[in-house]
Amino acid sequence: MQIIKPGTNIDFIGKRKAALILSAAMILFSIISLIIHKGPRYGVDFAGGTQILVAFQESVDMGQVYTALDQAGLGNATVQESREGNNFLLQIRTIQTFDADSGVLGEIPRRLHETTGLFAEILSIDMVGPQVSKDLRSQALYALFYALLFITVYISGRFEMKWMLSAAVAGVFVSIVYLFPQITENFFRISLPIPLLILTALILSLIVFWKLGLAYALGAGIALLHDVIITVGLFSVLDIEFNLPIIAAILTIMGYSLNDTIIVFDRVRENLASRGKKTFAAILNKSINETLSRTLITSGTTLLVLIALFVLGGGIIHDFSRALLIGVVVGTYSSIFIACPILLFLHKKQGI
Repeated sequence: MQIIKPGTNIDFIGKRKAALILSAAMILFSIISLIIHKGPRYGVDFAGGTQILVAFQESVDMGQVYTALDQAGLGNATVQESREGNNFLLQIRTIQTFDADSGVLGEIPRRLHETTGLFAEILSIDMVGPQVSKDLRSQALYALFYALLFITVYISGRFEMKWMLSAAVAGVFVSIVYLFPQITENFFRISLPIPLLILTALILSLIVFWKLGLAYALGAGIALLHDVIITVGLFSVLDIEFNLPIIAAILTIMGYSLNDTIIVFDRVRENLASRGKKTFAAILNKSINETLSRTLITSGTTLLVLIALFVLGGGIIHDFSRALLIGVVVGTYSSIFIACPILLFLHKKQGI
């Protein structure tokens, strides 16, 4: 099935400067938002504390809800309201954690019923201690770092046949990220911030790929990093909670974006074999246009499913589907307007 006529020649590469300016603006906006908000708004998974989901049959007065929570010993709690079908849901978050025998959790529905006059049903309780939440944050960052690094190894091996070189570079940076914190803590009693360590290792690894001329790996790597930064930044701008399902969504986005990039790169490699006197920019344009039908059909059908999940899926997967919606759009855009222009720039640098 083709929705783009054969022979279509849209000049995507000619629009790369405007696209790069747009991307730079979105990344800058994302970073500024993260700085202002002091990072993403972490959920219970990453911040620690307790999250309680309570359902009512009809809407309640929020002033009465806060009064009930104060009487139950949760005066510092925040409450987010939403609707799911005929139910009125309250998501109550507090930095406190409770023992099973404390009686506080049993006190909440009773106080809510007394204050509002409506029956309150607790649907779920999630409780995470501070040490566990800290470990989860670190593991999430490691997962994103390792995924990005090993993806660049795969791209370099598949398209440039430099498996050993890219694997050696990745191995060095994995060792640094794993061993360096232990060395500084054991010998110098200094605890390095994990986000700063991983960000530094990631930037240095991309610089090394640049210096080694691994064009395909660098193009795919920067496109994926672009997708992650913008997705996280939009979550910060929209003040959406950042939790473990969002990490799963980001890893899914990386896989989706990578698949799209590989399709374009594969066609570039095929067209290079019969390039004749065509410039590399012309080859890139031809490859993007030849895969455009496949890109639009795949992204379009994926977006239809995600929109259905977002609208009809309920509060449990609302943020997850929202993250995927953002990621699919940004990932499709980056495969065309980020990965390919970087590939062109590096080929010019290498004189190809």
